[in-house]
Order: sequence, then C-alpha cells, then structure tokens
Amino acid sequence: MSVQERADVVLALVETGQIEELADELVRFHHERPDESFMDRHYCGELVRQRLKQLPAPSRVELATRLLSRPQDEADLIDYTAWFITDDISDAWTPEAAGVFLEWRADREGYGHKYLSRIVECWLKAGNELSPEALAALRRTKGTRPVLSGLRDLPLLNPGEPWADQILAEDLDEHWTALLRHALTASSSKPSARWERTGLALLEQVGAGAAGRIAGWFALVGRPRTLMLRYSSTHYVDSYNLPALRGLIWLMGLLPARRETARHLAALVERALRKAPGIGPCHRAAATCAIHTLARIDSAEALGQLARLTAKVTFKPTLKLLDNTLDALARARGLSREEVEELAVASYGLTEVGRRVETLGQVTAELTVTGSKAVLNWRNAQGKPVKAPPASVRQEHPEDLAELKGVVKDITKMLTAQAGRLDHLFLSQRAWPYQVWRERYLDHPLLGTLARRLIWLIDDVPCGYADGSLREVSDAPAEPAAGATVRLWHPIGRDLAEVPAWRDWLERHEITQPFKQAHREVYLLTAAEENTGVYSNRFAAHVLRQHQLHALALTRGWRHELHMAVDGDFPPATRELPGWGVRAEFWTEPDYGDGEFTDSGAYLRVHTDQVRFYPLHAQTNYGGYADWLHNDPDRIRPLPLDQIPPLVFSEIMRDVDLFVGVASVGNDPTWQDGGPGGRFQDYWTSYGFGELSATARTRHDLLARLLPRLAVADRCSLDGRFLYVRGDLRTYKIHLGSGNILMTPGDQYLCIVPKQAPEPGPVFLPFEGDRVLAVILSKAMMLAKDTTITDPTITSQIRP
Repeated sequence: MSVQERADVVLALVETGQIEELADELVRFHHERPDESFMDRHYCGELVRQRLKQLPAPSRVELATRLLSRPQDEADLIDYTAWFITDDISDAWTPEAAGVFLEWRADREGYGHKYLSRIVECWLKAGNELSPEALAALRRTKGTRPVLSGLRDLPLLNPGEPWADQILAEDLDEHWTALLRHALTASSSKPSARWERTGLALLEQVGAGAAGRIAGWFALVGRPRTLMLRYSSTHYVDSYNLPALRGLIWLMGLLPARRETARHLAALVERALRKAPGIGPCHRAAATCAIHTLARIDSAEALGQLARLTAKVTFKPTLKLLDNTLDALARARGLSREEVEELAVASYGLTEVGRRVETLGQVTAELTVTGSKAVLNWRNAQGKPVKAPPASVRQEHPEDLAELKGVVKDITKMLTAQAGRLDHLFLSQRAWPYQVWRERYLDHPLLGTLARRLIWLIDDVPCGYADGSLREVSDAPAEPAAGATVRLWHPIGRDLAEVPAWRDWLERHEITQPFKQAHREVYLLTAAEENTGVYSNRFAAHVLRQHQLHALALTRGWRHELHMAVDGDFPPATRELPGWGVRAEFWTEPDYGDGEFTDSGAYLRVHTDQVRFYPLHAQTNYGGYADWLHNDPDRIRPLPLDQIPPLVFSEIMRDVDLFVGVASVGNDPTWQDGGPGGRFQDYWTSYGFGELSATARTRHDLLARLLPRLAVADRCSLDGRFLYVRGDLRTYKIHLGSGNILMTPGDQYLCIVPKQAPEPGPVFLPFEGDRVLAVILSKAMMLAKDTTITDPTITSQIRP
C-alpha cells in the first residue's frame, strides 16, 4: 500500500470518529514506511495531522492518549503527532490523559506544551502525585514554577546526575537543607555580597566538615547520568540542578583558605573537563565557575592550583580563561606572568627540599619526593617501618591522615605540571638573579626536587647540584657571585666536549633528570633543508593517529584543530613564540580512508607534510584548497630556515619528532598487517624497522653505556638500528625507534603489546619520560629469559 493510500485510510477513519481503530491505523501509517520520496511522505503526513487537528478536542485528547499508551517503539513514531494535535487544547484533559502525557514526556529535557500547566493541574486535582522523573522534567521546563509552587516536600534536586543522587540519598539535617536551598538561588554569574553573607552564616551553622562533605559531592561531578533522557547525551547537565552546583562551588570558596579547599576546586575543574563522546567537556559550566572561585581565593595554594591547571588543561576555551585569569592576577600584583607562576608553587608543608615529617601521636609519617612523585612512609611507636598507617592514626587522626594523603596526590600532580613548565623554559629565554633563583628554584621545598636534577648556567658557567652543593662538571664547588645571572642550560651551541662530560657527571652521581636536558636531541639544518630554503620535509610522509597528535600538540603548547570530514580547509598545527617574533607551523593532511573517522566526523589519521616558520604577524594559513584561495601576491612568505635561531629550530623540530615518534601508526605492534585494508603495510614496515630518528639515536648512545650494567648484559648487544637479545629459544632484534621485534632466523615478527607503561626495573636512567626506552629494556629483560615466559600470546610465537 502506498503512502497516499495509507493516508486515505486514515482520513476515512477520521470521518467515522472511530478513535481506537484510528490509533491503530496511525501507527501503521508512521511505521510501515514504503520506499517513496521524502516529499511524498512529508506531504501526506502533514495532510493527516492537519485533518486530525479538526477533530473535537475530547477526541484529540483520547487519540493522543491511545497513541502514547502504546509500546515505546511504536509510541516514539507518533510522539510528534500526539503533541501536535493537542498543543492548543486547554480544558479537555482528563486525569488519565494527563497522567499518560506527563509520564510519556518525563524522560525528556522538558515538555514544551502550550497548556502544560493545565495538564499538570488536571493531574494534581485528581489527588495524584508527580513521579520524580515527571517532576524533574517539569522543573526543566520554563513557565512551570507557578503550578509547582503549591507543592510541598519536594526533593531538593532532580535525580539523574550522580552528585545530585548522592545528595538526595543522604540524611540531611535542617542546616544542610537550608544551605542547599540557598545554593539553588545561585542563578547569576557571580555571587552578590548579600548572597555571600547569607552563605557564610549558613556554613557556620553547618559547622566543621563542610569542605569534606561538599568535596565528596564534587567527586561525582562529570560521571554519566543514572537516569537517561531520550535524545540527550549520557552527560546531559540538568538545568534545574546547575544553580545548586554553582552555589556549592561558591560556598566552597567562602570556606577558610586552606590547602584542601583549593585542591577540591582544582580537582573539580579536571573532572568537569573530562571529555564525553559527542559533546566534549562533560560539565564545562562547573569548570568555569570553579576557576572563577579559585581566582577569588587569596592564597598561595589557590594560585598554585590555577598555575598547575594551565599546564594540565587542553580544552581551548577553558585554557584561555585560565590564561586570562592568571594574567589578571599578575597585573593586580604588579608581577609578570612568569613570576606569578613561580611564586604560585606551594611548599605543601615540606620543611626541607623534598621532605616533610609529621608526628601523629606516637607514629611518625615521613613524606618524601622521589623522582617525580611523592611517597608516604610510616614508622610505628617502636620506630619500625610499616607499610600502612597504624590503626591509632586512622582512629585518632583521620583528618590529618586525609590531609597527608591529599598532599601526596597534589605534589605528584604539581611535579608533573612544573616539569612541563621547566621544559618550556628553553624557549622563553628566562633569566634570574642568583639569589632570586635560589629562593624560587634551588632551595624551594618542592621545586628544588626538580631544580637540583637540572643543569644551570650561572654567568655562563654550567653547574649541577650534587653532594649538598652546586658543582661544576669537574665536581669542583661552584662559587657564584651574589649578582650572578642564572639561565637553564641547553646543549645547543655548547662545546662538543661539554655535553658528554655532563652526561658522565649525571651517571656518576646517579641523577635522573625530570626531562631530557644533557641527553636532549639537537636538530641542526640539513643539506636538504638548505636546498628547500623555506620549509623542511624531514618529518613528511608519516601517518599519525590524529587524536593522539592533537592531545600531544596541545600539551606541548601548540594550537591544533582536528581535521573534520565536513571541513574545506585543514590549518596546520602552530606554535607561537612571541619572544622570538616567530610562528612555527606543522602541516598535515587527512587520511581519506574509507569512512575512517569518528562518530563526530573527525578523521582518525593524518599524513604529515612540511614544517615552516613565519613572522608572528603573518597571515593565517588554512591548508589545502582554502589556502590556495587566499594565495594573493601580498601574502607574507615563509621565513628562510637559515634565518631561524638555532635554538628555536632545534626545539620546534624536536617537538615534531616527538609527535611522529609517539603518534605514528608504525609504533603499533598490532599493525603488522598494514592496518585497515593493508593500506599502510609499506609504511609500517619502513617506520617500524627503518632508519633511526634523532630520538632513537639518543637511545642507541645511552644503551651503549647502560648495557654493561644490565643483569642480562652477556645476552645483549647493539648493532646499528637494533638491540640484539639472545634467548634460549631465539635471538631477538628490538628496533630502537619503534620497539618492534624481529626473531632470527628468518626475521619473523614478534608481536608483544605492552599493557601499560613499564618500569625499567633496577636500571639507572639519566632522564624520565622516554616510554619507548622503558619498553625496550622491559622486553630485553623478558626475552633474555624466554624459557620462563608463560604468556600464551608470546609463547605461541617464539617456540619453534
């Protein structure tokens, strides 16, 4: 039956007024869609709905009730029709019809009916109650406040969001209830003085423990909804609950400016910015409010958390807000942005560099910074080390214990952020007077744990810290003048003998640097780049996972837009260097594979192209066809590579090498078949076992020094691109660039997928952060004893 014939049947039933039969036929009309044009179906559907609207109001209400009472898959199809034919009816509703309508629409964002208040009144006057879901939907619908104002004992919040569910589940006394009611009035962009005075009075009535309880609710923000709404995201933010969450954030900012207050707010920002599929940050509004609240807290801890978040957050609008916030705080204090970031690093109660000791009763807790993380060690009343805090501490000092555990987490997060900030100082040309540097870095209780593992230039004399004092590479004590200037040491431009000398010094003193400095790769202009003049193809023709590239680029301070299937241009990744007046660009193009993009339309992979440099004020480049459209004669051309300062060129190329080394599909051990359709077979093979990059050559040089110290040294040797490992069953060749493995004889591929970032074991490494090096060492240790391997996915490959 054609759509027109089906419409004729419906129209005939309209004339007879047979509502039950009409409902059945309408379902068939909507459900049994023939293969006809959209215009025909649309025309017939509108014709039917307009005719239905001419029925008497009671008949339309009855028809809508029958339609919405059907099974969900059928009712979904005629939902719009039921709403359309009743949207102008105010007085023909029966309690039964009102109940069906309210329950059917309860799992939506809102109702959207012109006479919704009449429908609700009809239902309530009959002595009925609203379900929590229906009440929640009504609260999310504009104009329903009058009809709900007379109801009593309503839940404070709408259910469905984990943090709100937790509040509803708790037995709150009258003071907490009053506080939450006050939080629900936080409808403006910032709290008024009157709102704050009331909030402070209510917090005083609540008493001690307010921060901990509110923080417990904050810990649930950003989790998927417990009550799903039709046609909405799993992380839909309830508009009714939002003022309450905003108010709780404001209230947290009114509490005494203790360390945990800033910690709770910063943790909320991170949770609220976790990405949800299809929508991005799951609760951007909460993150924005928490940042504004942190900015209003006058404490070093709050400032430190804001500075840490600038190194952690990659969502551009929020990152811009953080940058603007810190800039404003710097101006208000008459300081530079760099000084604010340095002064913002709290000591976390450390009484000396990397150490804090607390006595809780007869128990001693020692917090020490080891590498880039904090560790908490305990000694009982007898002074003996114990693995966990004794029962007396848990029972008699629960708040002190919670504070110590929170500090451990804070320090680990802060060290990661500060190591990243220090790594960026190479290009900032930052310099300090000697005494200022000692105070802010070398002798700072927290930053000192990083600064004492780095090499510094003090009036152009390289110095490191060992055995309790600053020393030159010869181990002679350094004697800086009081007015000396300090900068971070970089290997580029230094004497050729100086770099290996400092590498020896680090190994001699067993100092592990927080990032590569003495072993940092240096990228000099090649003959090919001198020939091309204005661009480098050194890292062209690679295939990268786009989302991994995106995350890494943002972390390294680059701007990067995901290439989307709907876009007509593909701008390059850019990094602006205002201090040098230069903008670097890394060009990429989407991999136009068959449907190989995410649900949101972002390409899964990109192909790499040129690296260019432009003046900072040069025009925007769009990439591809769009760039050609803007190609007018007055456009500023790329800068010649030989005019780029060597430090800038080297650091930018190092970033690009890092992008390729981390995001390349050639690193994936499961892609030996070439990936989708085998399209990348040649690339995977050439990358996975090809020539070494600068980073891989650094691994080669380091392994040459480390191998004699390994427990399996007699089974390992280096030859060109590979680390050879002799097992009892096979000999293995581990590629120093990708970590991929070939087995001899026959160069058979061995697939081993690391489950997580491995620890290098009892092997001293002079720097942190090279995951591939850790993978290579881990694989070498395991394969040297291949007869002890029990994993069937490996043994099935290595046994003849």
